Amino acid sequence: MLNFSTSEENYLKTIFHLQIKDENVSTNELAEKLQAKPASITDMMKKTSGRVVCLTSVSGLRGVVGQANYSAAKAGIIGFVHSLAKEVGPFGINVNAIAPGFIETDMIESVQEERKKSMVTMIPLKRFGRAEEVAHLVCFLLSDEACYITGQVIAIDGGVSI
Repeated sequence: MLNFSTSEENYLKTIFHLQIKDENVSTNELAEKLQAKPASITDMMKKTSGRVVCLTSVSGLRGVVGQANYSAAKAGIIGFVHSLAKEVGPFGINVNAIAPGFIETDMIESVQEERKKSMVTMIPLKRFGRAEEVAHLVCFLLSDEACYITGQVIAIDGGVSI
């Protein structure tokens, strides 16, 4: 199931957060769900300005052994971002995605200590990312400083995807 959530920041900036709740979603189901554009996009088109930021995962950029469904769903969001950026760019709307890697969350906290040590060895910066680092990137992409950035997927992963 796709979960769309929106919240307005100032008057023309909107966070559009797509999160896949069911990792076993089929590609047809994903395509159907991604075709639905929330009303906030229509509002931005009328105002000829706005920002959309989608959260995906580095798994969608490079795939992960044993997580084909999850990686495919996240890659679907990346394709959605590329297409939507082309569709709504002429209306002055920027569409980008952030692809976090290993971020300190409840999910990481639940991993056994030995496994965490193994995961950190795969990260060139040798640490997990912090949620506030992802939040800072979202804020940047919503700012006027990012007004010429669209259709991009920015990995925030300590170098895992290089």
